[in-house]
Amino acid sequence: MKFGGFDMIVKAPIRVDRKTKKLAKRIQPGEIAVINHVDIDEVAANSLVEAKVKLVINAAESISGRYPNKGPGILTENNILIIDRVGEELFNNVSEGETLLIEDGKIFRGDELIGEGDVLTREKVAVQIKLAYDNLGEELDRFIDNTIEYAKKEKGFILGEVEIPKVKTIYQGKQVLIVVRGQDYKEDLATMISYIEEVKPILVGVDGGADALMEFGYKPDVVVGDMDSVSDESLKAAGEIVVHAYTDGRAPGLKRVQDLGLDAVVFPAPGTSEDIAMLIAYEYNAELIVALGTHSNIIDFLEKGRKGMASTFLVRMKIGAKLIDAKGVNLLYRSKLKIKYIWALIATALFPVLILASLSPRMQQFIQLMQLKLRIMLNM
Repeated sequence: MKFGGFDMIVKAPIRVDRKTKKLAKRIQPGEIAVINHVDIDEVAANSLVEAKVKLVINAAESISGRYPNKGPGILTENNILIIDRVGEELFNNVSEGETLLIEDGKIFRGDELIGEGDVLTREKVAVQIKLAYDNLGEELDRFIDNTIEYAKKEKGFILGEVEIPKVKTIYQGKQVLIVVRGQDYKEDLATMISYIEEVKPILVGVDGGADALMEFGYKPDVVVGDMDSVSDESLKAAGEIVVHAYTDGRAPGLKRVQDLGLDAVVFPAPGTSEDIAMLIAYEYNAELIVALGTHSNIIDFLEKGRKGMASTFLVRMKIGAKLIDAKGVNLLYRSKLKIKYIWALIATALFPVLILASLSPRMQQFIQLMQLKLRIMLNM
């Protein structure tokens, strides 16, 4: 049975993970994703769409109402139904690979009803997102207050109080492309291929951004991050690894790198991994820093679970004119292509035709007639 394009009865194997981005890497087309993800974000939703999942069961609230997160809308627009708020008990009571039957929000293991949740269709998502937009003003006030508060505490990050570790990668006088797996990162990276091939910038992948580079056939020169969402293959291919650590020196991601038999530089610092990637490039005198897929607005940061953007604000203020944000460059490039090149090709193709046609006596009479009509219309 279908409702609004959705299957209301689904039976399929499940994959279970608290980290949606990890689950998306191993789930197979037609399977059910069982997650525990408050406010499903855009990147997570796109990864599930690309994996061609059949259904999403979420133990948590897919839309909490704090802000208008884009993930649920992306899923439902792609005919992936969400069974929402099924609870921790069910999440802990299911096993990877077992088959479940879902009917109108009720979840069965064989003949046993093991739980149920709210069925989120695109109509319900639209209603909840509208309510979230109404709450955004209050959330924005808190976000601004937190940004200012943390900026006061973290100003040493850009004033030389945080020691920049020594790295082997030579940034001096070179352009640097920093890739983050953010909104539209694949489309933007595809648009930047000519730039990469011609300029040969240093390629820096921030966590999963390194996998993005690998997908396009490029080995990252540097991988920066806490190592929670980058593949082993990308780490092994990287020229250098910088592990982002807490300010007290703890670096949970370091063990994973060492277990692979790889060396790494540890950088204890506040802020995000993309912030320190930019700061390293700047401090080691990169000629230009091109940032792709980075997080730069309130929705981006709320989707990452951050209460403010102090470090990002400070770093971007410091590196100033050396930074070019390539986020959304695919839209800009497509616009230029349509206007500049397509019309030029059409005009070029028509030019010889018009020249030959103008030599015809009948065409000359037609042109003269059109000129006369134009003069009458314009009272000339």
